[in-house]
Amino acid sequence: MYKIAILNKISQKGISCFPENYEITEALDEANGILVRSQDMKSMDFSHNLFAIARAGAGVNNIPLDICSKKGIVVFNTPGANANAVKELVLTGLLMSARNLTNAIAWTKTLTATSDIPKTVEKNKSKFAGHEIKGKTLGVIGLGSVGVMVANGAECLGMKVLGYDPYISIASAHELSSTIQIIEALDELLPLCDYVTIHVPFMENTKEMINKQRLKLMKKDVCLLNFSRDQIVKEYDVVEAIDRGFIRTYVTDFPNENYLGRDQIICIPHLGASTHESEDNCAIMAAEELIDFLENGNIKNSVNFPSCSLGLCTTNARLVVLNKNIPSMLGRITGVLADMNINISDLINRSKGDYAVTLVDLDSEVNEGQLKKALSFEGIISVRVI
Repeated sequence: MYKIAILNKISQKGISCFPENYEITEALDEANGILVRSQDMKSMDFSHNLFAIARAGAGVNNIPLDICSKKGIVVFNTPGANANAVKELVLTGLLMSARNLTNAIAWTKTLTATSDIPKTVEKNKSKFAGHEIKGKTLGVIGLGSVGVMVANGAECLGMKVLGYDPYISIASAHELSSTIQIIEALDELLPLCDYVTIHVPFMENTKEMINKQRLKLMKKDVCLLNFSRDQIVKEYDVVEAIDRGFIRTYVTDFPNENYLGRDQIICIPHLGASTHESEDNCAIMAAEELIDFLENGNIKNSVNFPSCSLGLCTTNARLVVLNKNIPSMLGRITGVLADMNINISDLINRSKGDYAVTLVDLDSEVNEGQLKKALSFEGIISVRVI
């Protein structure tokens, strides 16, 4: 019986993915897996029973990755599961910024039934005249699942699209329209764009990547959109650029007190992935990742350990070893199995940064306690027999 803890409100479609040999528990110290959305886990203590955390969404800045890696807790996310929802909202924000819609709608709500509404509208509509996006240039920073969909969608709306991503994956490159130009350097892209949208994860090297220096490179009257993470934009620099009339509109999914009360800033209450379809997709994908890891040791879409799979476990047992990525580890692991007269049916080893995963299918009967004890040498983080 596997025990799963649920943090935040998770779609029932995801929870229903767990078969009968799973139990939903409120006791975190008993949980073998955790399903989470946005709850801050950085101050939590993790028990030895916990093997994996699945984030129903893309960002994992609410999870202490270093601590999890050192404890052998695999952290999953769900890339692409909410990409369409975010794409649709980004394109909505793009059109809202171009056509001055938020200010126009706010003004319309001030009208009263006693006024001559048609006459008043015709007299004042010129105050809210906007711009067409057709023929304008959009710069897309980050060409992952969301960035590629935004780029392709904007091109279909008649925009010229430029992309920047020094780490673009082969899969994303295949999905990206062949007519979209990739710019090699961010500082070369920014002066070319009428609109700039950000789609990169929050990491140390992306923190405040849009700052005063980068803003100075942009065109005057640029429209900036951030549906990625609030920390990627240096908010005071953006506010200063807004106040001096350099940025025409800033659209953000991350409101704060510095953005409120400014007509040129459109604040959306973090709705990027807030659709019923997206929440279902993320929850289902996260649950499936947990199940496959707990039952088969397979890892897909982990942010702290490498992808590694031997498919369904059909042998007597499967050994799952998480270890530090240092020389001779694989040889020592297989050496222990040989010394214990355990026959290997299949094996895969993958590494990522400082960490590695070894999956071994075993034909022989295994004494789990003895095997764990034999594999308790330096460099081994965790050992599990399925």
